[in-house]
Amino acid sequence: MWPQMAPSFYNHTNPQDKWYVLTGIPGLEDLHSWISIPICSMYIVAVISNIFLIFLIVTECSLHEPMYLFLSMPALADVLLSTATAPKMLAIFWFHSTDISFGSCVSQMFFIHFIFVAESAILLAMAFDRYVAICYPLRYTTILTSSVIGKIGIAALVRSFIICFPFIFLVYRLTYCRRNTILHSYCEHMGIARLACDNINVNIIYGLTVALLSTGLDVVFIIMSYTMILLTVFQIPSWTARCKAISTCGSHICVILLFYTPAFFSFFAHRFGGKTIPHHIHILVANLYVVVPPMLNPIIYGVKSKQIQDQIILFFSHINTCC
Repeated sequence: MWPQMAPSFYNHTNPQDKWYVLTGIPGLEDLHSWISIPICSMYIVAVISNIFLIFLIVTECSLHEPMYLFLSMPALADVLLSTATAPKMLAIFWFHSTDISFGSCVSQMFFIHFIFVAESAILLAMAFDRYVAICYPLRYTTILTSSVIGKIGIAALVRSFIICFPFIFLVYRLTYCRRNTILHSYCEHMGIARLACDNINVNIIYGLTVALLSTGLDVVFIIMSYTMILLTVFQIPSWTARCKAISTCGSHICVILLFYTPAFFSFFAHRFGGKTIPHHIHILVANLYVVVPPMLNPIIYGVKSKQIQDQIILFFSHINTCC
């Protein structure tokens, strides 16, 4: 009997014909409707606030400075990241629309990783912006011209594309069997690879390499930038000037912590915390990661930046005048 059952059990499937089932948050299915309320609210706030922030930066000439031009880049990335994930999550929670084709799943996987790596590079560029502003204030506008900022943005996109494009080939090369359930609310590289019958060591090694050599190096360079900033700040004799210099970095530091802390939690929990961290906690954190930082980032910049506050007040005062 066993030889007759084996071909059925190891039924190989053409990836293009395969459909997956996204479970949402395993173990919390009964709470999906309730969980969807804050996620939907945060997604709406994230999209509206980030688009409004981009609109202000683009339309107001006073915000055409390096710091604010860099700020528009993670704002756009946050809109794209939340939009690539939240609508499908909400469809699962509200309508039990769990099915997703292999092509759609791979596309979502690529965009999630692509946006994450690009935003990490942008945060590094923003750390460099703060380094130049504090350590070389007289040369700030001559070093970080609009042309240079544009080239940095393009370089971040090209680097992210080069790093993340191989993920598509890595999942397409695999042979898939009958398993088609992904215990997640959206598609990511290892979630797809683990459904394959083949050896996925190449996928694991490449994923770890990307995490260490792209995002990991970004974090190292950000720490180096802020170390040099602090060394420069502590050489300033005036306490008032020191506090002012450090305060200009406050919003960026908050955004860095919001971006990397849950990302590294998910990364290490996924690989090393399987027995100590419940799976539903890992998935819940991953779900919140794509809506909470995008929602909070523009609020943080709005609270910390007086120029943005002034432009928001001016914008709404114009609206009230017109009305």
